[in-house]
Amino acid sequence: MVEYLDIKPGLSIPLSEIELSFVRASGPGGQNVNKVASAVQLRFDVQNSTVLTEAVKARLLALAGSRATKDGAIVLFADRHRSQPLNRDDALSRLAELVRSATRVQRKRRPTKPTLASKRKRLDAKSRRGAIKTLRQTRPGLD
Repeated sequence: MVEYLDIKPGLSIPLSEIELSFVRASGPGGQNVNKVASAVQLRFDVQNSTVLTEAVKARLLALAGSRATKDGAIVLFADRHRSQPLNRDDALSRLAELVRSATRVQRKRRPTKPTLASKRKRLDAKSRRGAIKTLRQTRPGLD
């Protein structure tokens, strides 16, 4: 039975492409933290993914930053919760959000020219400011 991680309608990653390993968490927790492997280390090989396009792969690796390895994989570490299932769900939801944000294509900015009214407004403000500064000056012989 193949399960999928749903990213958005029309895009889901098979869980067979995601490697989950459980390790001991750091931080407070008493004896429980020393005995139970509740933290989750998620590894997703982006370069060898069958469901993502090349453009999405490139954006995903750029968004991942330090979480991306040199060989094109993303490694996430989840230890927010004390239970293994909650940490597993947390890691998977963080991966889904990362992939979701990589699927959004940023619109290119079209350069625009300032309007004539905005040019006039800027020049009027400059001349008003200049007039104020001129009035502040002390003129020799007028005092």
